[in-house]
Amino acid sequence: MRLAVTGLCKSYPGLTVLSGVDLSLAAGEVVAIRGASGTGKSTLLHCLGLLDRPDSGSIRLDGEEVTGLKPGVAATLRAKRLGFVFQAFHLLPEFSVTENVLMPARAAGTSLPAARARAAELLQRTGLSGRATASVTTLSGGERQRVALCRALLMKPGLLLADEPTGNLDPVTAGTVLDELVSLAKQDGAAVVLVTHDPTVAARADRRLELLGGRLCE
Repeated sequence: MRLAVTGLCKSYPGLTVLSGVDLSLAAGEVVAIRGASGTGKSTLLHCLGLLDRPDSGSIRLDGEEVTGLKPGVAATLRAKRLGFVFQAFHLLPEFSVTENVLMPARAAGTSLPAARARAAELLQRTGLSGRATASVTTLSGGERQRVALCRALLMKPGLLLADEPTGNLDPVTAGTVLDELVSLAKQDGAAVVLVTHDPTVAARADRRLELLGGRLCE
């Protein structure tokens, strides 16, 4: 999926966060965005993921304008075409590993048998086949982030948005999870926007940008 962002602006009372962000991303490309705390990295990611609406500017996915979609349409698009990985995992503790991975398919209303096959494939590729029926509360931090990654990739999204995906992991586990994230996303041809404060994580990207003064710069 190609992502094209032009002139994206977002303000809150008394605070301008984004002031004309431009970004282009090709299918299969990984871009890392760095910036100091409070510069608006998460706000930008939320706008790209249609979780928040910018004040002005344009977001296009494969040439389609998606900035002003109605909430229901945006939710369907998120479920089918976008993937999210967060620092805090955001898994549902009352459900098993496989049930957590299947959540996007349920939200999108797609075939569960096909989704279960895809979930099994992803769990196999991330070394979690033996934990498929386990409660996520019994998993280590690295295992939980792998489950979150499988969930994000279940629907073969064209765009994967990752917000500090290794922030809660030790360096060794973080490296392994990051390898899996980049490898799996590229295999599926997904474009990846990776927000991080860690230069080691950013170094794995094809391009590295910094959010400074509400704009992106090389």
